Amino acid sequence: MGLRLLELLPIGFVVAAWACVSTPPPMIPCLPPPATALAATSTATGPTPQIASADPSAPDPSATATGLSTAAPSSQPPVVAAPPVVASGSASPTSPSVPPAVSTSAAAVAAGACPAEMVLVEGEYCSKVSHTCISHWYDKSNKKKVCEEFKPVSRCVGKRTSKRFCIDRYSWPNVKGERPEVMNNFYQAQVKCAAVGKRMCTESEWTFACEGPDMKPFPHGYKRDAKKCNGDHRYSHPDMEKVRKRNPKELGRLWRGVPSGSQPQCVSDFGVHDLPANNDEVVSGELRKAKFNSVNTGGPWYKGVRNQCRPKIYSHDEGFYYYFLGFRCCSEPDGKPTDPRTPKQRRKRGKFSSVERLAGFGVARTKKALELKKRGLCKCPATGEAVGVLPRSRIMCKTLCGTTLGPGAKNGDDSTRWKSGKR
Repeated sequence: MGLRLLELLPIGFVVAAWACVSTPPPMIPCLPPPATALAATSTATGPTPQIASADPSAPDPSATATGLSTAAPSSQPPVVAAPPVVASGSASPTSPSVPPAVSTSAAAVAAGACPAEMVLVEGEYCSKVSHTCISHWYDKSNKKKVCEEFKPVSRCVGKRTSKRFCIDRYSWPNVKGERPEVMNNFYQAQVKCAAVGKRMCTESEWTFACEGPDMKPFPHGYKRDAKKCNGDHRYSHPDMEKVRKRNPKELGRLWRGVPSGSQPQCVSDFGVHDLPANNDEVVSGELRKAKFNSVNTGGPWYKGVRNQCRPKIYSHDEGFYYYFLGFRCCSEPDGKPTDPRTPKQRRKRGKFSSVERLAGFGVARTKKALELKKRGLCKCPATGEAVGVLPRSRIMCKTLCGTTLGPGAKNGDDSTRWKSGKR
């Protein structure tokens, strides 16, 4: 019954601080958001209400999808635990309750504070920003107002915090010209970042990298443009049972993203590409009272959704995955050790082995799979037999290899986008 209901329910998106609806109708009521979830929101000033610049945390209907709560099937293989990783030249073991941090090698930072594939973000981040919307339109499918243009002024009404960190230039696998990898849940993304010596970005890091030092609602300015940052595509009506099984044909049909680095105007002032729209991204939460480690940010390629730097979704648990959900990694700058755990996991002194168990695969196995992928050998046979380090479960194998899209996947373009004036 639950799965049947899921197949009938389309994706839900945040529409206001007090309600959320599905796309298209009927409307799905939501509970009022907790006050703690609004700690990093934007607020509006002036006679026009703040619309899309808010940071609502009302539950997203897609978060209630029981078929999406956990990506790992019951047939997942035993986890191959990662061996301890210590900073280069370190001889002392790390406490078993705390996973060792990974240090970026001196060679990787020889040319600067960050490795070549990453961007240094440094400056004063504001926890709460005020924007004033001067032009908006109403999206019928989501029952929400979308701000088309903001007054070109950003005002910090929260606390300033100094930040300095490295962030991937593109969405994982962080390669220009490749499509962003989707269908990883939070733990799987966390293990993949750890396998390359990095960690999940926090929500404030992602926001700062997107809006830049001027705290703009979009990386390119104050006016929404779905052609600069890929968006406004028509809803695709997913078959959720096929999505769960990583059916390549269905995932290819649903795809409306574009390759990383193919949007020259969707670049932040820090030089980070494709942050809002295109594919949604999962990041690490920072609110102490938040229920989950995971936060969704950026918004996907659809029309009438949160394709801005600030808005966030706090209602998806760590097991949530989706056909438009990707991620990117961050790390400490200047060759400093990077702890792969989230702020919440560090506060609770959690073991990274627990993250690996929940992901369904560990750092060691991921590293080997990445090497196989470089050689074009990370493939999942239809018979289900294990191939070297690859999992026996076909679903888990596809997730580990990142080979979920079928050959029929079509990049988003004007043919799948809502026409101007027909919203």
